[in-house]
Amino acid sequence: MRAQSVLAVGASIMAIVGIFGGDRATAQTLAREQCSLAVVSRLVGHDAPVCDMTTVQRLARSGHAFEQNQLGIASILAIGPDMSEKEALAWFERAAQRGYAPAEVNLAVMYINGWGTRVNYAAALHWLSAAADQHFARAYYNLGILYLEGQGVRQDNDEAFRWFQKGAEAGDSSAQTNLGFMYDQGLGRPRDVTTAAKWYRKAAEAGNPLGQYNLADLCLRGEGVAQDDSAAFLWFQRSAEQGHTGARIKLGYMYTEGRGTTKNPEAGYAWMKAAQIAGDPRGNEMLRRLEKTLTEEQVAEAQEQATNLQQAQPQLSANSFAP
Repeated sequence: MRAQSVLAVGASIMAIVGIFGGDRATAQTLAREQCSLAVVSRLVGHDAPVCDMTTVQRLARSGHAFEQNQLGIASILAIGPDMSEKEALAWFERAAQRGYAPAEVNLAVMYINGWGTRVNYAAALHWLSAAADQHFARAYYNLGILYLEGQGVRQDNDEAFRWFQKGAEAGDSSAQTNLGFMYDQGLGRPRDVTTAAKWYRKAAEAGNPLGQYNLADLCLRGEGVAQDDSAAFLWFQRSAEQGHTGARIKLGYMYTEGRGTTKNPEAGYAWMKAAQIAGDPRGNEMLRRLEKTLTEEQVAEAQEQATNLQQAQPQLSANSFAP
């Protein structure tokens, strides 16, 4: 199976950016930790070393944009029984109206996805532009997506490239991945795989699973970088561990063929099966071939491993929300 370089994320599934990740329980734990950090940072010298949601709500209602945005995050995660997308929209809007750039991006994403409101690209463009005016890197990235896909604006590869470049240079790993993709595919610039590899590597080293996958793909094929099965295995593995299904299939292939690692068809089956369970069918043919070479016990054990891998996979993006 030949891997293909892929774009970080489309506007239709654009994520609210930032710090939360993991399953619902993990998200709740992180929300409580952020709650504590949020209030302590604003009550230095006061007798309030630990906060609770009531304190955050009080500060939010008093006009604190940081806490308003935090309540928006908590609402979109449905951490509390009365929280919802509409509640998230309201809190993001209140913080955005106060000029808080992360909330401006979060509000734009709500409009792009139609979460808690109807889809409204004009409103999204307004709020992304407001955040971009404050040099907020994730706003640059999201503007690049809009121009690349022609959503709410005229499709324009040159303009998309410009925004991705601004985001990449500001350190946004998704923008770095997409800038690499633009160079990789020759969109908005002549094709330059060496430069693509440079940006994929920056994103990969920052922990971006798509950057890791794309870099691994280049290492495997020897394009833009020296051909290196061991490096390809390493980056596919890091991406696969974050749930990227394409990387899981490629990692399964590497195990099955013994490329960059010791040959282990059972491990290969488990990783490809995990991708299949997640809804990616691209490894199905290889799975069928492996089933003919493994014992029933090996297949059963690998299927159990695949189920465990998928259950451990965060259901929320690691870059889901902007604080």
